[in-house]
Amino acid sequence: MNADTASTRPVDLPAVITRYLDAHQSHDTATALSTFTADAVVTDDGRTYEGTSAIESWLSPSSSEYTYTVTLTGAEHVDATHWTAGNHLEGDFPGDVVDLAYWFTLQDGLIEGLVIEP
Repeated sequence: MNADTASTRPVDLPAVITRYLDAHQSHDTATALSTFTADAVVTDDGRTYEGTSAIESWLSPSSSEYTYTVTLTGAEHVDATHWTAGNHLEGDFPGDVVDLAYWFTLQDGLIEGLVIEP
């Protein structure tokens, strides 16, 4: 963590981020999708998905293709519109275990951007 960021407990995450993380973990695509702006951009596994239709296509297979658990390992409030959340995933996906950083950009109470990377 650098000097410009503040450590955040998971309960301190904005409600929209918590709602997205909970919905994604419970495979609730409709609720997860409702947390994004209409023109949101998601980057995951080297691919970029722009707009709600593309994000819905990304969410649907990823929520049902593998079985996994997610543990929130930490969070940071970077600035007024940027947050990061660390997640530890274990499941039946290739590699079985991975730690990922979720970089959120918020706009008007919704997720405008999400980058997921190791």
